[in-house]
Amino acid sequence: MIVVDCIQGEEAWFSEKLGKPSSSNISKIVTAGGKKSTQREGYLHSLIAERLTGERSEGYKNENMEEGNRREQESRDMYSFLSGHEVEQVGVVYKDSDKRFLSSPDGLCNNREYGLELKNVLPKTQVKYLLRDKTPSEYVIQVQSSLMISGLPFWKFVSYCPNLDPLIVTVDRDALLIKMIEDSLNKFCDELDFLTNKLKGK
Repeated sequence: MIVVDCIQGEEAWFSEKLGKPSSSNISKIVTAGGKKSTQREGYLHSLIAERLTGERSEGYKNENMEEGNRREQESRDMYSFLSGHEVEQVGVVYKDSDKRFLSSPDGLCNNREYGLELKNVLPKTQVKYLLRDKTPSEYVIQVQSSLMISGLPFWKFVSYCPNLDPLIVTVDRDALLIKMIEDSLNKFCDELDFLTNKLKGK
């Protein structure tokens, strides 16, 4: 695991991520069932454009997403208090020195023993998550990708909403899913490199 210490949301962080697949978007490449995502081509084109222009693609954020971002430190502090573990904020994590793809964890915990994924959600969403009492299906690929990239043994998925109980789930490594994600990601990166070079005229 290679850790780059920069502040998430600042220019150095955006520059580090430019044109590289990240764990939060790997579900746009492959589904948990091993099929190509319907968003794969669009995501590929966005990353190629970032590499060619040097400008990041602006993702859509609605008011609820903005509010979730504003509550991130609150939820991080909540988790640290409940667990008794220090939560270290880092910029990005790479699997190896090739730096082809990355993860931007919401924290590395207890002296980098495990990673943390925080979701700040609406009350109705938190109720749904609490009733299901497991990692929501839409985040399985993201968390397993973070485990693959970091090499850590487990991850904590936490959803938080003020005035409701938090959901805290321990997510272990799924060896078969991790292998499928890594194979799909390497093929995607090969295509990303090839098409970028083609448009550069190399």
